Amino acid sequence: MLKVGIVGGTGYTGVELLRLLARHPGIELRGITSRKEAGMPVADMFPSLRGVVDLRFAVPEEAGLDRCDAVFFATPHGVAMDMGPQLVAAGVRIIDLAADFRLQDTATFEKWYKMPHSATSLLAESVYGLPEVNREAIRGARVIGLPGCYPTAVQLGFKPALEAGLIDAGHLIADCKSGVSGAGRKAEVATLFAEAADNFKAYGVSGHRHHPEIVQGLARIAGGAGIGLVFTPHLTPMIRGIHATLYARVTKEADFQALYEKAYAGEPFVDVMPAGSTPDTRSVRGANTCRIAVHRPQAGTLMVLSVIDNLTKGAAGQAVQVLNIMFGLPESTGLTGIGLVP
Repeated sequence: MLKVGIVGGTGYTGVELLRLLARHPGIELRGITSRKEAGMPVADMFPSLRGVVDLRFAVPEEAGLDRCDAVFFATPHGVAMDMGPQLVAAGVRIIDLAADFRLQDTATFEKWYKMPHSATSLLAESVYGLPEVNREAIRGARVIGLPGCYPTAVQLGFKPALEAGLIDAGHLIADCKSGVSGAGRKAEVATLFAEAADNFKAYGVSGHRHHPEIVQGLARIAGGAGIGLVFTPHLTPMIRGIHATLYARVTKEADFQALYEKAYAGEPFVDVMPAGSTPDTRSVRGANTCRIAVHRPQAGTLMVLSVIDNLTKGAAGQAVQVLNIMFGLPESTGLTGIGLVP
């Protein structure tokens, strides 16, 4: 049994990790941390876990993290790079669900996250945790920077066409929508029910911190080609889900439906739908699935619809998928849940 810990278990990604790990047959959950809630039973905060998780929150120093095989960081940016070096030195492999190890260029990280990077040596060896792109590198990694939710949906949507060199990498559009849980479990005016319900709006129009991450990932997929990306996120009045509508100029004609089906034929968590389909977010709610549909709305244009659950394939589920790969377990272990409808 793998011994696993979670740093920062009181947010939405933390409770999603707990939900998935609690039914994972190869995991022994050894500790979960929260300085503010230390001593509180996890099930008191999250009644959905009553009878399933019997741990109490603990301060990091008392959670036995250094005796784990792997530790997840479901924390704000900056925590993993602060605690990570000591854990890695103790032989622990870390999976960070925040941004500390996503961006390889420290200047770019510091520009967008407004803090210095304090673990550049770990950053240099870190692996970007998108299994459909970096599966082999993930197997041997000690440090994983897990992708963000928008970057997961966008990269998986563009990947087959970019790899095949069939679209103009310099003119890409990602028109994306997210449920309010993407903002985290905190009190903010913009995500209050009276503000977010019965409403729809764009945000981060002048610049969003996921933009450089998406560009970095797409450039790798495209073999170093220069990426030109217009990325516009929107807040929608739903709790969970990402819907990415992606547009690209076609530079060479092909059967894109067949291309996508072949590219993802062996992927356990990417579902390419039949031609003409329009995937919806509730079809992946609670599931570690990216559902994709390919469209040709007009000559010379490719449109791809890509949907995920931001808390599952966009965060905690993908983290468990990465853990399975790192430790040689079947990739779908603990992740066979089906989307919740309605």
